[in-house]
Amino acid sequence: MAPPDLVEQLAQHKALSAVPRAELEWLAAHGTHRVLAMGDVLTPKGTHPEGMFVILSGRIEINVDRGSGLQKVMEWRGGSITGMLPYSRLVGPPNDTVAMEPTSILMLSSDQIPELIRECHNVTSALVHVMIDRAKQFNASDLQSEKLASLGKLSAGIAHELNNPASAIERSAATLVDRLDDAQRAVQALGALRLSASQLEVIDQIREACASNLAIGVRSPLEQRDREQAIEDWLADRGLDERNAEALADTAVTFEQLDALTAVVQGEALDAVMRWLAAGCSLRGLASDIQEAALRISGLVSAIKGFTHMDRSMTAEGVNLSQSLSNTVTVLRSKARAKSVAIHVELPPDLPQVRGFMGELNQIWANLLDNALDAVPTSGRIEVRAEREPGGVAVRIIDNGPGIPPGVKSRIFDPFFTTKDVGKGMGLGLDIVRRLIVHNDASIEVTSEPGRTEFRVVLPEDTAAAAG
Repeated sequence: MAPPDLVEQLAQHKALSAVPRAELEWLAAHGTHRVLAMGDVLTPKGTHPEGMFVILSGRIEINVDRGSGLQKVMEWRGGSITGMLPYSRLVGPPNDTVAMEPTSILMLSSDQIPELIRECHNVTSALVHVMIDRAKQFNASDLQSEKLASLGKLSAGIAHELNNPASAIERSAATLVDRLDDAQRAVQALGALRLSASQLEVIDQIREACASNLAIGVRSPLEQRDREQAIEDWLADRGLDERNAEALADTAVTFEQLDALTAVVQGEALDAVMRWLAAGCSLRGLASDIQEAALRISGLVSAIKGFTHMDRSMTAEGVNLSQSLSNTVTVLRSKARAKSVAIHVELPPDLPQVRGFMGELNQIWANLLDNALDAVPTSGRIEVRAEREPGGVAVRIIDNGPGIPPGVKSRIFDPFFTTKDVGKGMGLGLDIVRRLIVHNDASIEVTSEPGRTEFRVVLPEDTAAAAG
């Protein structure tokens, strides 16, 4: 039963306060008053709302499980209006719409909305404004949610990528301290030998071999162990310290060079020279490892900076598509490694620039690649290709996953629609992609069959760059 002051409550309602009383009376006469207890479900997950709901008092919410428990995505309190509105294309909510406290609402059923539009022009106008505000709120909230979810995934991958070279630097630096002490003692011993110019020339040839270790390539673990064992045997046969074998094995030094050294230096002098050479080779190797690890960190930071595009304004500009795609692949590399997925990137060297928003394009590639990584099996394959065509520049992301079922293909770009397990997807990624595609004057299409799914994005070419 409707409360006797229902019209007065509508007149005090935030969204309807400017509506003429006659139209409020029409609402009160045609609507149904309902009272929800705390925990009551107003609209079940995935079902269309029964109609329009004018919240008179109380609070209702939609909460979605994002993997770490329920999180609030939408909320309505007294003074709000939700449900089916005039001209809206509202779909079912991503989860139950639940009363979080005793809530009083006025419901107008869906089949009465056409009559509302005809009879209550001022209410209709007010509701259109509500719908616009709701769309803005939805766009802002779900875009932020998706960005935060993407940030969480990327930060985990980036932390993993940074940890490997950082740990390598830490290990090498710790070893470097010990090797510096060894090198200092070896230099003191070497200085006391008073070696001749011919002896120093042979020693320098071995020292230079330490600096040319890049030329030897990468040995397999078995090959490296065999070489180390052979050098240990060579040192043992001559009564020299076998601990120097490991440092020498990592270099390009040859047994011919070692034999040439024994021809000019013998006895305790030879042992001192070998310790000095091993210490020097080890120091060079450690310095090279530290430099390589630092370059990996620098390269990753550069890729992250390019991916986030954090030093540019949000204005359309010419975008280097090769760099955009490469940066995105870099920040997702750890996830690919975790599943042993190969990402093959094929970009022609003469690929023209496109016109768009760098940060948004990176977000498009990130969502499409992340979905592909989720779809492919362990040891799967993803291909990233780009080519120039009459309509612009086409980017194709192809995976060998199970494909998209025909029955759901038409819904994959709908907000909150997902085929992933609970907690593994919010159903916002492809909706975000769709909206960013529109904002960048691009187009997207998808073809899918078992074993092959392709997302094809066509972007406008940057004509200003082409003319320059």
